[in-house]
Amino acid sequence: MLRTFLPIILLIVTIFQLSAQSGEPTILIQPYLQDATPNSIKIAWETSFGEESLVEYGTTPKLEKKAKGVAFDINFSSARIHEVKIEGLERFTDYYYRVRTGKAVSDIFQFKTPPFASDHQSFNIVAMSDMQIDHNNPDKWSEVVNDGLLQYLKKEMKGKLPDNLALVLLPGDLVENGTNYGQWRNDFFNPAEKLFSQVPVYPVLGNHEKNSIFYFKYFSLPENGTPAYAEHWWYKDYGNTRVIGLNSNEGYRDLKEQYDWLEQVLDATAKKQDIDFVFAQLHHPHKSELWIPGEEESSGKVVQLLEKFSTKSGKPSIHFFGHTHGYSRGQSKDHKHLWINVASAGGAIDNWGEFEGRDYDEFTVTQDEHGFVMVEVDADPLDPKFTIKRISRGNVNVARDNEMTDSITIWKRDRKPQIPETVYPKNQAVDTMGVLLKAGKFNSSATGAFHAASHWQVSIFKDFSSLEFESWKQFENWYYVENRQKNDDLTDERTERLDDKTIFFWRVRYRDQNLNWSDWSEVATFRTKER
Repeated sequence: MLRTFLPIILLIVTIFQLSAQSGEPTILIQPYLQDATPNSIKIAWETSFGEESLVEYGTTPKLEKKAKGVAFDINFSSARIHEVKIEGLERFTDYYYRVRTGKAVSDIFQFKTPPFASDHQSFNIVAMSDMQIDHNNPDKWSEVVNDGLLQYLKKEMKGKLPDNLALVLLPGDLVENGTNYGQWRNDFFNPAEKLFSQVPVYPVLGNHEKNSIFYFKYFSLPENGTPAYAEHWWYKDYGNTRVIGLNSNEGYRDLKEQYDWLEQVLDATAKKQDIDFVFAQLHHPHKSELWIPGEEESSGKVVQLLEKFSTKSGKPSIHFFGHTHGYSRGQSKDHKHLWINVASAGGAIDNWGEFEGRDYDEFTVTQDEHGFVMVEVDADPLDPKFTIKRISRGNVNVARDNEMTDSITIWKRDRKPQIPETVYPKNQAVDTMGVLLKAGKFNSSATGAFHAASHWQVSIFKDFSSLEFESWKQFENWYYVENRQKNDDLTDERTERLDDKTIFFWRVRYRDQNLNWSDWSEVATFRTKER
């Protein structure tokens, strides 16, 4: 019976499509920017139908030049995605543009091409994730972009958007269901059109994208990853910074090809003198204070490779992630590497106490709030640095209007604090029930540096090859809306119970708020009494 009616059904669909095309095409998704280089950029948009893919552009609103591209179907309907690559552009230059498909013409927008690394131009990045729709608060993504990010930039930096923001990083979960065609237009692109039309966007896949063909049709990402996995992992350079996109989803998170590729890219990056920093983004956390079930062990492989890279090369790194709907900022103990959860930009918050959580040593700040993360990169050739700022939109209990609730600055060049002094115990006999180790005051020649962490070790071996006690404490630990490190000046630490009638060696080192460790203190000794 179905075969009998199939030709009729196809005829009806064809008639409907032809009828829809009898008028003029309309723009369904406003133009958005991707894959920018100092001399080129890609511009995409979607229309109801129509094959013409034309961009008019120039350094003035007169738009004296034109570039043509391609159109392709998106969902087996008359709708078309258009993609145009403009080449031959001047580096670090403002351009005006608009797109055209038949009589469907966009407004005039602007973009700015990236600089060369040798230009030493400073720039800003925004990172935010998990903007998939919350049906109880469906306009949150629009609010975060328009009332949040765009208003923040307008107030704090003045000037034009393309001059104030270079890249948009999105570590996954862009929509609730990546196989739902309508969600891409209605829930993701349209609320952010004022941002994406002026600043290039670089996403990675989250679990909610479901590896959908729509994701790969809508986005044109650098094709410098493993050829068999194009656009699943990639890298993009902007000035003195390399951004790396990874796929932490099931079916890809355990692929040896991805980690081999990442290791090769990091090895090559270590040798590139014009790259000072590496920012990686993937969706799933290795550790998550708000939502332990969201953790993925495989993400730890990425962390380890980035830690190894930063220590070996002297180039600080970050891994941005999401999945857990809240903000967290942590740092590796022995490396200049930051862990930053940049959620939630739309999805329902994972509130404190709602799920199983854990207070991890790495994290100093965790907040169950909406918001975004600004990264300000200073490309000073003699002393490059970057600053992370969490800009909060609050939650249902606490309203915030673009408040900075966390910040950290990392310099590439080390600024070591002075070696701390061991004060007590030194060549003394002590009780076994817990020894109170004491060290001297924090000192540093770096302007504004303060005591941000202490690392204590106790061993029966003078080379500390095996430890009887170890403690790493930081100056703040915001967990469950409470600073668990309040009133700790980090200059003393009590050990656990130790064996009696034993000689122990101990040492300590101090860290400042910019992740600079001092060298280890001199090794002091004590012996425990008989119980």
